Amino acid sequence: MRAALIQFTSGDDPDANLARLRPLVAEAAGAGAQLVCTPEMTNLLAPRPVLMARAATEESDPVLAGLRAEAAMRGIWIAAGSLAIRVPGETRLANRSLLIGPDGTIAARYDKIHMFDVDVSAAETWRESAGFRPGTRAVLARTPLAALGLTICYDLRFPHLHRALARAGAEILLVPAAFTRPTGEAHWEVLLRARAIETGCFVLAAAQTGEHPGGRLTHGHSLAVSPWGAVLADAGGAEGVTVVEIDLAEVAEARRRIPALTHDRAFGGP
Repeated sequence: MRAALIQFTSGDDPDANLARLRPLVAEAAGAGAQLVCTPEMTNLLAPRPVLMARAATEESDPVLAGLRAEAAMRGIWIAAGSLAIRVPGETRLANRSLLIGPDGTIAARYDKIHMFDVDVSAAETWRESAGFRPGTRAVLARTPLAALGLTICYDLRFPHLHRALARAGAEILLVPAAFTRPTGEAHWEVLLRARAIETGCFVLAAAQTGEHPGGRLTHGHSLAVSPWGAVLADAGGAEGVTVVEIDLAEVAEARRRIPALTHDRAFGGP
């Protein structure tokens, strides 16, 4: 199969974001991609007050509607990496990944489990849980293309989630992200390669890049990693589309060579 990673710079206007996304989706489909992946916060990346004011429900979000139309028109799968979604009856938003089928229907939903509540430095503090409520369940989407394990950004730092997805049958792990510059430069590639090696899965990580409203800087470098841990593609820092070939036979081969998924043992302590 052929997959595409879309890397771009989301802003605070969902309609403008969709207008920039559509030609990138068309480019990916024109290159033969059957699965097109977008980054975390594809619809809206802005300071919390703006997010809270402009986020919409699934039914009314223009970016989701546009991506569903693109999927149906082009007959492709689109992994909308994540969208800021208003949840009826909730005061906080959902950071939600939506897998869209080639008929435009939503095939799977995953709400980000791990919230990015960190002090990166004295000048850079994040409290994702102040605006978003965490999800509570892992999601594996079985599609005609492959079995896809859905994760989002900070989830990358929790190996047990990815291992659980692999043990449930995942062949490809999706890791859409909006990694900060300091953490991205230090940890992005090594963590993605580690998750691929530990699970024997392909890892596809579409990323935000550049400067966003409020001065937030994201790392970029969307990556595709093989089940053996090799970097198949690195998008660098520019906006654009990166297309990779995926041979699922490599999943079985990596797990045959290092069958670590079958070697888990219960233990006590510490």
